Parts: sequence; structure tokens; C-alpha cells
Amino acid sequence: MAKVKLTKNALKAERDALKRFQRYLPTLLLKKQQLQMEMRTLQERVMAKRDEEDKLRKSMSSWISLYAEPIDWSKYLSVKEVRQGEGNIAGVRIPTFDGVDFNVTIPDFFTTPVWLDDGIRSLQGLISLRLERRVLEKQYELLSMELRTTSQRVNLFEKVKIPEAKDNIRKINIFLGDQQTSGVARSKLAKGKSTARAAAQDAAAAQNKGVAA
Repeated sequence: MAKVKLTKNALKAERDALKRFQRYLPTLLLKKQQLQMEMRTLQERVMAKRDEEDKLRKSMSSWISLYAEPIDWSKYLSVKEVRQGEGNIAGVRIPTFDGVDFNVTIPDFFTTPVWLDDGIRSLQGLISLRLERRVLEKQYELLSMELRTTSQRVNLFEKVKIPEAKDNIRKINIFLGDQQTSGVARSKLAKGKSTARAAAQDAAAAQNKGVAA
């Protein structure tokens, strides 16, 4: 930490800095609070999507397992495009899930199981849920990084910058106060010497007049 200058200009600079820190800190605390709330909401949404995935996967496996013949799903279904947008939470740019487009091949109903069409639709739902969950997890990750940075700034202001500015102001005030007291004392001393000198001169002048008489 640089040594603080004990001057009036330095005192003004420290007071101005303290005002900035105290004005900015509530904004940081509000942002931290908002990020924490948004992250809790995202965590709940991620868990809800996982539950939906599990339920859909279990419902599929219950009737797919009835057939011993394995299905090569890639022959009938593939992801064409994942559509994403951009949003903003507490000043953080985040990706948003806008949907997914599939390449779908209609199965031959004469040579494939009758449930394959339903299976394709269920698999589309499962893939869509998984992709949306991944976007939500990415949002959570980005907000987590921003929360870490914001928390560090809050700690910097609360535990370093504001106490440091207050301490510097205290030191400068003490020094300037001592300087003022010392100046007053020097002034009184000088005045006392001047008064004593004048009195001595007056006394000497009076004595000289007496001798002359």
C-alpha cells in the first residue's frame, strides 16, 4: 500500500474516494443478491428438466424393452439445428434455448415395429429436454462466474477500500490537526516574545529618561 500524503489535497482525494466506494457498494450488493436469486431459480429449472428426462426415459424403456430387436435410432432421427438466442441477467450475457430442429426419416410401417413412430416422437422430446437443460446449465455457469467476481469486488470495497480510505482520512486529520495546534503554539510563542521584547524596550527607554533627568 502506497504511503498516504498528509496534505489537504490528499484529504480531499481520500474523502472523494470514500464517497465513490460507499455509493458503488450498494449497487454491487444488489447485483450479488440478484445473481444469487437467479442462480437458485436456474438450479430449480435444471432439476425439473432432469426429472422430466428421467420420466420420459423410463416411459420409453418400459415399452421398448418388450422388443428384443435393438433399434438404430440414427437411421430415423438426427439433430439438424439447435436454435439459440441471447439474453441478459443482471448484466450478464447468456445463451437462451429457442428450440431444436430435427432430420426425421419416416419409418416403413410394414418392416418396423408399430411403436417406432411414437418412439421417434418421444426421442425428439428427450433430446430437446437434454439440450435445453445444457443451455440452462451454461447460464448457471456464467452467472456463477459473475457472482464470484462480484463477491470479490464486494469484499474488496467492504474489507479493504472503505476501511483504508477511512483510516487515511483519520491519519491526515490527526496530522493536519497537530500542524494547526503547533502553528497556534508557535504563533503565541512568537507573540509572547514580541510582547516581552517591546516591554523590555519600553522599560529601557523609561530608565534612560530617568537617568537623563
